[in-house]
Amino acid sequence: MLSASATQKLNNWLAAGYHGEMAYMARHADLRRTPAELVPGSLTIISVRMNYWPQAKNAETVLADSHKAYLSRYALGRDYHKVLRSRLQTLAERIQTHIGPFGFRVFTDSAPVAEVTLASQAGLGWRGKHTLLLNKDQGSLFFLGEIFTDLPLPTDPPDSEHCGRCTRCIDVCPTGAITEPYTVDARRCISYLTIELKTAIPLALRPLIGNRVYGCDDCQLYCPWNRFAVTSAESDFTVRHGLDDISLLELFGWSEAEFKQKMAGSPIYRIGYFKWLSNLAIGLGNATSSAAIIAALEARLNFPDEMVAESVHWALQRQRSTMLPGNETG
Repeated sequence: MLSASATQKLNNWLAAGYHGEMAYMARHADLRRTPAELVPGSLTIISVRMNYWPQAKNAETVLADSHKAYLSRYALGRDYHKVLRSRLQTLAERIQTHIGPFGFRVFTDSAPVAEVTLASQAGLGWRGKHTLLLNKDQGSLFFLGEIFTDLPLPTDPPDSEHCGRCTRCIDVCPTGAITEPYTVDARRCISYLTIELKTAIPLALRPLIGNRVYGCDDCQLYCPWNRFAVTSAESDFTVRHGLDDISLLELFGWSEAEFKQKMAGSPIYRIGYFKWLSNLAIGLGNATSSAAIIAALEARLNFPDEMVAESVHWALQRQRSTMLPGNETG
């Protein structure tokens, strides 16, 4: 059972409509409030974390180059859902070898589970002002997962909060999505806009997105606690296809077949080729003016998908309006 304060925060968040088009957040709210009902018979939830930050091109360097594509660093390798679920399954099976059979079910960002709240109640850290879990020893650059079990295990005390007066995550959010400490309006969050939102990204927010075409790490990049973050040694999180340092134009030039082939096994695959192109078009519209970008956008002007075509038109208009004689690049 979630604490009364955590339940009230969830209720308030949903009532404010901060979940946007993620209807499942409201639809399964009761299961988030009472996690034991998700797996009847559960007595204990084992909460775990796993570092994901890969050896990759410096994030700030990529963000500073408007012609590069920035993809959230958790998504540069293999789909974490598969990796973490496999590890959790292995952990549960190893426990069985020591104590015998018991009932369990594993989760990681794949069911109505209030992962951050459960992890904080389990003593793995505290909820930061950006709403992610923070740990004094390793920051926030890790995934969370759970094992729901019928084992009557002793509970751990929750961690205390250590954000103090710091507001860096709030101050650096490109779209002002952190409306107040511990509250994120998903409708303004770049991760939501580039991943979860199935319709066109609102016009007013597009210029604020910059070159972030899949997710956003800004609130974590500037969090002081992440100076203690640990680079992952997990080979499955190794960067694939040079996605940590790649141009918007190169990605925009991929065919649908290339997208499916290169993104197979990646969390990026889930958004689909059309959303991918739409995000990239917006990134190109935000890049410094370039004849090469204009040519690439013009080549997709009549793209059959309406969302992609509209994003291309928007980007082309921005590029043309900033292209000045003698200022052409690329």
